[in-house]
Amino acid sequence: MRRLCVHTITTKPLPLEECLVEFPKRGVTGITLWRQALEGRDPAAVRLQVADAGMEVVSLCRGGFFPAATADGRRSAVEDNLRAIELAHAVGAPLVVLVCGAVPGQPLAESRRQIAEGIGAVLPAADAAGVRLAIEPLHPMYADDRSAVSTMRQAHEICDALGSPVGLGIAVDAYHVWWDPELEEQIALAGRKGRLHAFHICDWRTPTTDLLNDRGLMGEGCINLREMSRWVDAAGFTGHREVEIFSDRWWAGDQRAFLDAIAASYAQLYHE
Repeated sequence: MRRLCVHTITTKPLPLEECLVEFPKRGVTGITLWRQALEGRDPAAVRLQVADAGMEVVSLCRGGFFPAATADGRRSAVEDNLRAIELAHAVGAPLVVLVCGAVPGQPLAESRRQIAEGIGAVLPAADAAGVRLAIEPLHPMYADDRSAVSTMRQAHEICDALGSPVGLGIAVDAYHVWWDPELEEQIALAGRKGRLHAFHICDWRTPTTDLLNDRGLMGEGCINLREMSRWVDAAGFTGHREVEIFSDRWWAGDQRAFLDAIAASYAQLYHE
């Protein structure tokens, strides 16, 4: 289980303090902290608590949402991302995951231009803090208001447009990109360019009852996670495999039993 990471959003009903107790019991070695889990807490103290629990902070979720209809909106987004970078540095997160945003009715190409502009505005602060940024392509069903970046190819194009900075890369989320016919090729390209910053795992349930909050436990759905994981590993990725599950069904139950199920499904999928 040495590469198993769980997002705090995965066990959303559990407060952070309980996550720090329950995750290690299942062999979890990494934790991705969502910003809402840190509200009202001293990030420096959380950093020490994670280390004391025998885990490492893998990343902070989330930054992004750069596009806006007004210049003031875009400035506000940049300011929020600067705060996310400061928080990541304080809590010991080496990476901020970017859900890049979109504006309903605005051409996607314009939203992607604004995304590149926004990332470019915060990259110097990220570099100074020693924090990397990862563009997370989202499934096209979210292209209206959550992300104009739907494919790894589009994420690569933004990296290229910004001059391929070392600190900027891509987060591969199985739920969002499993359908992409170019996926193997684009993962390999990310490996060659040093852009493969994160790998998120869950499953796509069929039929799904909710496009946001009905993600499946690994093995509950139709995503070929073994194949995708082989592609990611072959591209040179050796980081944590991050379990990120939004699920009203799982959230309604016992979160400790859910963690048991996560550990069992992970062990079945990966033999570490």
